[in-house]
Parts: sequence; structure tokens; C-alpha cells
Amino acid sequence: MSSLVPHPTASSLRKGVSVLRRGIRDQRGWFTVSVVGSAVYGVMTGATAWVIGRVVEDPITPAVQSRSVTAGQLWHVAGAVVAVVLLNVAGVIVRRVAAGVAFFNLGAIYRRKVTRQYLRLPLSWHHRHPSGQLLSNANADVESTWNVFNPLPMAIGVVVMLVFAAVQMLVVDVWLAVVGLTVFPVLLLANLAFQRRMSPRATRAQQLRAEVSEVAHESFEAALVVKSLGREDQEAERFRRVTHELRDANILVGRTRGTFDPAIEAIPQLGTLAVILVGVWRVQTGHLTAAEVVQIAYLFSLLAFPVRALGWVLAEIPRSVVGWERVDAVLQARGEMTYGAAALPATSAAHLSVRDVSYAYDESAQDGGERQRERFLAVDRVTLDLPPGGTVAVVGPTGSGKSTLTTLLLRLVDPDTGEVLVDDVDLRTVRRGGLAEAAALVSQETFVFDDTVRGNITLGADRTDEEVWAALRVAQGEEFVRALPGGLDTRVGERGTSFSGGQRQRIALARAVVRRPRLLVLDDATSAVDPSVEQAILAALRDSAAGTTVLVVAYRMATITLADEVVYLEEGRVVDHGTHAQLRERCPGYERLVTAYAREAAERAAVAADEEKVQA
Repeated sequence: MSSLVPHPTASSLRKGVSVLRRGIRDQRGWFTVSVVGSAVYGVMTGATAWVIGRVVEDPITPAVQSRSVTAGQLWHVAGAVVAVVLLNVAGVIVRRVAAGVAFFNLGAIYRRKVTRQYLRLPLSWHHRHPSGQLLSNANADVESTWNVFNPLPMAIGVVVMLVFAAVQMLVVDVWLAVVGLTVFPVLLLANLAFQRRMSPRATRAQQLRAEVSEVAHESFEAALVVKSLGREDQEAERFRRVTHELRDANILVGRTRGTFDPAIEAIPQLGTLAVILVGVWRVQTGHLTAAEVVQIAYLFSLLAFPVRALGWVLAEIPRSVVGWERVDAVLQARGEMTYGAAALPATSAAHLSVRDVSYAYDESAQDGGERQRERFLAVDRVTLDLPPGGTVAVVGPTGSGKSTLTTLLLRLVDPDTGEVLVDDVDLRTVRRGGLAEAAALVSQETFVFDDTVRGNITLGADRTDEEVWAALRVAQGEEFVRALPGGLDTRVGERGTSFSGGQRQRIALARAVVRRPRLLVLDDATSAVDPSVEQAILAALRDSAAGTTVLVVAYRMATITLADEVVYLEEGRVVDHGTHAQLRERCPGYERLVTAYAREAAERAAVAADEEKVQA
């Protein structure tokens, strides 16, 4: 464990104080209110002991001596106690409400900051960070960072309480003050020892809590792979292993609390006994009254529980530091795209130009026991020109850079060299959101939200049902949507699991078409539909997209032949471009690829025909 978790140092405490200052600055108003409430609680807790001492002196002692009590004396006792209790309760309510609001506000603020940062950072950054880790950063780590704000105001109130108690003891008797001023430092040292022992263990538990979140998220995301490959037991074992590590770490944290809690809580009790012993001696010598001894002894008994807040804060600081470091790593991440102030011309179909564009991915490699970063060139000096209103098919073998090229065209990532222009405007100079108003992407990885069909197509945009149905007609999805029980109001379920892959693709295509984009990029967006349906979709796009330039990553011959021009890629480079017929004549690589597609389609058709004959 020592190799994984640093021991608490002055540096870690400074980091903890820095996190506290940040939170206090962000929630200055509510935190101030909570501290005022806690200060009232601290003063009133000390005042309770003073009131008890006063009512013992008068009227309780006279009543005991006279062996009788009057109604006035009872009202005197009840009024004094009720007044101080009500003020104490008011302080507790104010402290808890204000501290709770500050805590939840901080959680909401930093969850928004983290998720906004996710949206700002490019896909290249997301590719390097597993989604489970990102989920943990936005949820468990944010919560752990600011959990300390629950006990912090109370701890400040305890400090006020200790100061008030010390003043009371000095006023009552110097000898009793000596006892108190001895107990309080011992109590503080015990809390510091508790924090030192707890810090690495709480840190380890927080790190494992994040790992559990990451593994769980991966298991959910990969449910289809896990079940289809029969890996349920292995995945369950992986999750069991990390959860048991978290269990053991939390048990160790609990044992540490169980060891220190009784000792820390015993110190004020021992202080109470010491006060009684010293107090009896001082009463016998005539320097104190019994009421004053009762006042200080009761004060020590009141301190036992509140002083634990100091330990709670010290125990939470390591978790706060770990949580903040993970959150801050996201907030400080660099690589977010910069935007200009340019707007794209309001023309009809877009004119897309790609000039000498190259892009490489970072990859990790093991070399001599050390992990090194290597660059994999996915797109190499590509130059293209897509005329307005045309349909261009991008064709190439697996790994030739087709999908990477589409992400560059929609500026999901920026090229390492070269430039991408729409209507002669460099996309890096376009204002934020400007390209999204003019272009749309339908990728091979279709995502459907747990919403209605209408909500999945409009995504909150102001579109009429007529526009939604028109987009579904182009996407060849009108028929199956009208057959649904609720039509456009039918909920599709999480990730659209109630729909087939082809139905999800058609909803995703309608989502893009309904926005009337001037540039539409289809990255194998119809792979899950039948060839006949795909042809109908592409034909409908050609008929309805007179004001749209279409670029389609194509695999099927039917798709390729519908394009005005074909661009053939190999190893990230444009080998040739022209019409389908021209490329078949002069480009051997293209000829081999498209005939392979044709042979595969013919074989599938033959197999289907044989199956029909057998069934007949």
C-alpha cells in the first residue's frame, strides 16, 4: 500500500487547505452563514454550562437547602435552560442548512465545469481516457472533493466553543483552567495522530472507489460483447476483485476510526474526572463553590461529541485532495479547440476543400520495459475538392483513414498540418457552433437517447412534426415509426435497445436530415440496413438534398455507383479519384476492392437463394 499511496506530509495538508480555500471562495455567502450558525452553536454550547452553573447556584442550591421549591424557581430554571437550548438549536439549523446548500452548490458547480470541459476537449483527448474514468471524475471525485464541507463549519464552531470554554475556566478558576488547557492540546494531538494514520488509508479507499466506478461503467458499456462472448464470469470476477479491494480498504478505514474514536472521546471524559477531583479540592479549600465545579464539569461533558468534528475534517482532507487532483487534472487539460469569429456564408450547398491535410494518433508502445508514445499517421497529405451539391464517395480498405478523414471534415479534431475549408473559410476561424449549423455527421456508431422518437430526431430543436416526418421519409424510417404504438411519441429505451440496428441508423439519419445541413457526412451510416433500403435512402438523399453536399464513406457497390465522384484511399493517402468507371479502369487497388465487395454480395445472394430453395 505504501507504494501506491503517499504518506501525509505538510505538502498534502497545504493542498488540503488550498482546496478548502477554493471552496470557501466559490460559496462565500452560504459558508459565512454556516460559520455564523456554527459560532452561535459553539457559544451557546459553552453558555449551556454557564447557565447550568448559575441555576445550580440559584435557585437549585437554595431549594435543596430549604427542602422546598417555588413556582418562580421552577420557571427561572425552565426559562434559562429553554432560552439557551433554543438559541443552540437555531445555530444548529442555520449551520446544517447553510453547509448543506454550500456542499450541494459546489457539487453542482464542479460537475458542470467538468462536463463543459469534456465538451470543449477534442476527441483525441477523449480517446486517451476511458469513459469510466470520466464518469468517476464528474461524479465520485467531485463529491469526495467537497464532502469536507459537511463537517467543516461545525469544526469551526468547535474552535469557537473551545476558546469560549477556556475563557470560562479562566474566569472561574485558574487551577481548573490548567486542567482544561492541558486536556485541549492532548485532544488536538490525538486528532492529528488520527489524521496521520487515516490519511493514506482514506486516500487509498478514494482511489479504489474511482476504480470501481470505472470498471462498473466498462462492464455496462461492454454488456453486448461480454454476453455474446460468454465472458460474464470473467467480468464478474474482475468486478469482484476491485470491489473486494475497496471493501478491505474501507474496513481498514473503519478499524482506524474504531481504534481512535474511543481514545479521542475518552479524553474529555478524563478531563471531566480531573475537573471534579481538582474542583472538590478547591471547594474544600473554600476557593470554589459546588455550582462552579458543576459548570466546568458539565462543560467538559458537552465537548466530547463536538470535538469529533475536528477529526472528521482531518479525515476528509486526504479524500478531498485526491478527489480534487483527479478533477483538476480534467479542468487543467489542454488541447481544447480555439475558435474565431468568422461565420460561414449562407449559401445553399457547401463547397468543401481539403488542402494538404495530415493527422496522426498518439499510441503507447512498450520498449525495454518503458512505455513510450508513438505517432501513427492516419491521414497523410490529403487534398480534396467537393463541388457544391455533389455526392462524393470515399472508398478504401480497412485502416485507410476514411473515418479519421470524416472527423477532420467536421472539425471533431484539427489536422496536424494543412487546412479544411467550407466555402473558402478555414474551419479554425469559424465561431463556436457555426459549423454545426451548416454540417451534420451520421457515424457508423449510432447513439440513441432514452427519449421519444421525436426527441431523438429533434434533440430539442424547434422542428414541426411535418419536418420530422419528412426527414423520416428520406431516411426510409416513416413506415416503421408509424407502426409503433405511440408513433413519434414512442420511447425508444436506453440506447435504443428496443429497436434494431437498422432502425437506429434510420433515426440517426433523420436526425441529421431534419436540420437541412449544407454539408452531410455519412460514415458507413447505412451498414445495418438492407442493400435495397440503402439504395432507397441514397436516392431520396439525392432527390431532397439539392442544397446539400454529401460525402459518404462507402463499402457497397450500390452506394458507390450513386456517387458523382469516388475518392480512393490507401494508408491515409488519396491514391486516385474520379468516377466509378474511371477508377475501375485505371486503379488496380480500387478494382480489387470493389470487385471483392461485389463477390461478397454475390455470395450472400447465392446463400440466401439456396436457403429459400431449401425452405420451399
